[in-house]
Amino acid sequence: MPELPEVETIVRDLNKKVLNRAFIDVWTDVKKLIKKPSSFEEFKKQIRNKKIKKIWRRGKNIIFDLSDNYSLLIHQKLTGHLLLGKWQIGPTGYPGKWQPLSRGPLEEPVNRYIHFMFWLSGDLMLAFSDLRKFAKVELWRSDELKNSEEFKGLGPEPLEKNFTFNKFKEVLRRAQGKIKQVLMDQTVIAGIGNIYSDEILWETKIHPFKEIKRLNDEEIKKIYQAMKKILTKAIKLGGESISDFRRPSGEKGYFDSERKVYRREGEKCGRCGTIIKRLKLGGRSAHYCPNCQPIR
Repeated sequence: MPELPEVETIVRDLNKKVLNRAFIDVWTDVKKLIKKPSSFEEFKKQIRNKKIKKIWRRGKNIIFDLSDNYSLLIHQKLTGHLLLGKWQIGPTGYPGKWQPLSRGPLEEPVNRYIHFMFWLSGDLMLAFSDLRKFAKVELWRSDELKNSEEFKGLGPEPLEKNFTFNKFKEVLRRAQGKIKQVLMDQTVIAGIGNIYSDEILWETKIHPFKEIKRLNDEEIKKIYQAMKKILTKAIKLGGESISDFRRPSGEKGYFDSERKVYRREGEKCGRCGTIIKRLKLGGRSAHYCPNCQPIR
């Protein structure tokens, strides 16, 4: 699932290309992705001619602030990503499938699972590719979205300047459970998932199963510093594309060169040479180095 760095990368890329464009039309072959309003026909009617004023991120959500006090929310879930370009329904090669009109990254197989297509003013198209078809698309009144239970239930943004170490320590001390699970809990901290929780804990040499109540202030400080450092670097590198994530251009992000432990089960730890292991934790995987991150 795209996490904070991947979502932030998409937001920054889109802000350079689509501001002040209007939604002209929309197509989908998976109407169930629309969670609000209740029908695709109503969604299409409401979004038409709305101008894009701003694009921003809250947790793993992408929000388009539109004219007339509307907001489009897209949560990419497991395999979704937004793409910018021009397409046509392919007459050759992949009959009935959207084909990019230009050669390049948009032709990559992972970018072919297009289930939403938006036509924007200025002769540009915004596509949504989603292999698993688990994504969420919603059209809200802007004030209602910001006051919704879902938004109010999100934890603080880890890269906000006002999210100080003392505030981080406070939210951790209020939480219960294992540190890996707590870092991924969107009601505690917004935006971190499997990839970056593994990377943060490897950086700090803390076992993913360590209970929050057993962390001392020094360990919490290390987690806070590693979180800021790794998330910032991942954004700079355009996110992690080990799975389905791609930038709006269709290109991969380059955080993979920095990936130390996530999905490296059976490989040697880059710090000590010990074989990296994987544990199951609440239906998710936790990757760690048994030597660098002992249980204690």
